[in-house]
Amino acid sequence: MPSNEQPFIPLSVPHLAGREWEYVKDCLDTGWVSSVGSYVTKFEEEFAKVVQTRHAVACSNGTTALQIALQCCGVQAGDQVLVSDLTFIASANSISHLGATPIFIDAEPKYWQMDPAEVANYLGNECTFTNGETFHKASGQRVKAIMPVHILGNPVDLNPILELAQEYNLAVVEDATESLGASYHNHSVGSIGDMAAFSFNGNKLITTGGGGMITTNSPDLAKRAKHLTTTAKIDPVEFIHDEIGYNYRLVNLLAAIGVAQLEQLPDFLAKKVEIANWYRELLGDNQDLHLMPEPDYGKSAHWLYTIKFQNRSWRPIQKHLETQQIQSRPLWQCMHQSQAYQHLSPSINPISAHLQAECLSLPCSISLTKEDATRVAEQIKVALKTS
Repeated sequence: MPSNEQPFIPLSVPHLAGREWEYVKDCLDTGWVSSVGSYVTKFEEEFAKVVQTRHAVACSNGTTALQIALQCCGVQAGDQVLVSDLTFIASANSISHLGATPIFIDAEPKYWQMDPAEVANYLGNECTFTNGETFHKASGQRVKAIMPVHILGNPVDLNPILELAQEYNLAVVEDATESLGASYHNHSVGSIGDMAAFSFNGNKLITTGGGGMITTNSPDLAKRAKHLTTTAKIDPVEFIHDEIGYNYRLVNLLAAIGVAQLEQLPDFLAKKVEIANWYRELLGDNQDLHLMPEPDYGKSAHWLYTIKFQNRSWRPIQKHLETQQIQSRPLWQCMHQSQAYQHLSPSINPISAHLQAECLSLPCSISLTKEDATRVAEQIKVALKTS
């Protein structure tokens, strides 16, 4: 069969095989489709159980979840927030939306996550701790929080970061938008820092089409998050608001999809492990590749299965796969290289840049078959020989 007639294999698409239709129909039949309803409450309650936190607050997307979590933790305009350099730009943007400054921290080479040693280096050498707060020496800006981003389904090594946060009186906001189901020393990602944020975009492990969730073990932070995301309304009848809030609510219709998706999460996670094992079996003996590592300190959710080419760009491989109707995706442009952040002081993060230049994420939808994975692996091998 000619390559252009082969079935298309997407990178990561939603898998809607549960009770989504039933729950959405219930919303339509009852008229509860907007920003309040039983499914919003149920989604929050069930999500908190899954992530093993006391509270969860549904909101419009992962970026708004991050922004509100930072604001609840006291981040203000003019502050600095340490964040992973190797991440989707939404992580940095959530900081900027508050008028704060993102400080991009390099990845560590073993598991590709935020490097705790680089966090320690910045705080110890570039900052000073005075009267219970941390300040950047050169700019005078207050350093208020650390945002470790659990990328690609893997957890960040959090214990050293938590120790630094305690030493320097900083909040820790986990960006867990890619790692629902991952764990760190048997603790669920999203339950370890002061607050955390998740995303339910269409390519995530579970989806509501769009949407996000804030998690925390603090009742005060949860109450504050719910208040800010629902326009800071204190009187629902007379529409009295006590501060400037946001309309960041998740609507009942989408929460209904979320409830149905969450019911299937154990099966989704099991399938992701199976897919990762397929790729290890099919590509593990190739000396030109370094397969996505799983940290020895935790358990991966295997959101996107990513491989690293040895001293070789991902570009010709991706182009070849595209001709074979196989979708793949490089890692995000490093934040320190983004045009959007060139106004900041230049930083050099060589590990992040190296990973971005050589890594490619492979198809790993829940619907992926062993036959699909075999075809992907075969075409990668072809591309390595011909590019």
